[in-house]
Amino acid sequence: MIYLDYNATTPVDPEVLAAMLPFFNEEFANSTSAHSAGQRSAAAIEDARESVAAFLGADSANEIVFTSGGTEGNNWSILGTLANSGSRRHIVTTPVEHANVAKLCSNLEADGKVVVSRLNVDENGELDLDDLRRSISPETAIVSMMLANNETGMIFPVIEAARIVKETSDAVFHVDAVNAAGKIPFSLKGTEVDLLSISAHKFYGPKGVGALFIRDGVKLPPSMIGGGQEMGRRAGTPPTHQIVGLGVAANIAAGLDTTSHTALLRDRLENALLELPSTRVNGSREAGKRLPNTANISFEHTNGEMIMHRLDELGICVSTGSACHTKDHAASSVLEAMHVPFSFAMGSIRFSLGRHTTADEIDTVISRTKEIVTSLRSHATAG
Repeated sequence: MIYLDYNATTPVDPEVLAAMLPFFNEEFANSTSAHSAGQRSAAAIEDARESVAAFLGADSANEIVFTSGGTEGNNWSILGTLANSGSRRHIVTTPVEHANVAKLCSNLEADGKVVVSRLNVDENGELDLDDLRRSISPETAIVSMMLANNETGMIFPVIEAARIVKETSDAVFHVDAVNAAGKIPFSLKGTEVDLLSISAHKFYGPKGVGALFIRDGVKLPPSMIGGGQEMGRRAGTPPTHQIVGLGVAANIAAGLDTTSHTALLRDRLENALLELPSTRVNGSREAGKRLPNTANISFEHTNGEMIMHRLDELGICVSTGSACHTKDHAASSVLEAMHVPFSFAMGSIRFSLGRHTTADEIDTVISRTKEIVTSLRSHATAG
């Protein structure tokens, strides 16, 4: 199998798995128990908290709260902020956010509970920060945007955006860093980001666990009510094994820099596939503006799902966009926001590379993709 869908999920790193295993049986005690076995579990959780804080550049480990993943972190950030915002009911976001932000905002808007402003993106998927300045008002409760887009890999200037928000309002600034964490260097130090969400399974940790950075002084009501776990912020017995896995994954990611190698392979893939006529890369190709592992390529007058399934039959795993939208059978909302023509958008494939992707794998994918696209186009012409 050649796996090029790392933006959907990653395999658990062997070192992560090894660290988790003792907490399934040998060290199974509840971390909130007062006895020594429970306290060993509690100590392992706090070690993981320190690791995640260091990975993100947080000032204090107490600013890290463990969650079930990106959806919970993003939902909690928005709903929790609104709960503490009094009469301020304005949200500023973008039209290319992950579904767990986009659908939440749309649902709140449809219920008449908030007013939502969505910042424009250009044909490359880039934000206009002047649009952000114009959109903020005294009624703005929260500005929520992703660090990097999961479909195109486009990176947003969140540090500068946070500065603008704080200079012009009292709004909370939230970053969805789920798809960026572990793929590009990023630190919260010196920034004005208030909330930031990550999910372990996007950087070789286990599924079902993530973290929310809550800057000291930012008030959020608890995400769940019950016991006093997670400093009273999130009730429920902590999944020690998953949290330990997240901590180790954070340590590994903090010590690795595979961006240059991955970018070279990504560019090799793009340059070769662009040799096909009527083919385009979605997103800026300027260095540093996209995640180094992500290539979203449109083959005009083809069907992305057919390409994906043909590749799958050959043991090559790719996607047509976000894994959360694979059953929608519609053009990606991200590509629509970028004004990608429909004839291109419906023939889009996302290739997302991983740490261990090889040049031989990329060359195989290039060859097979060219064959499939050429075949599909010839049949369409013949029909």
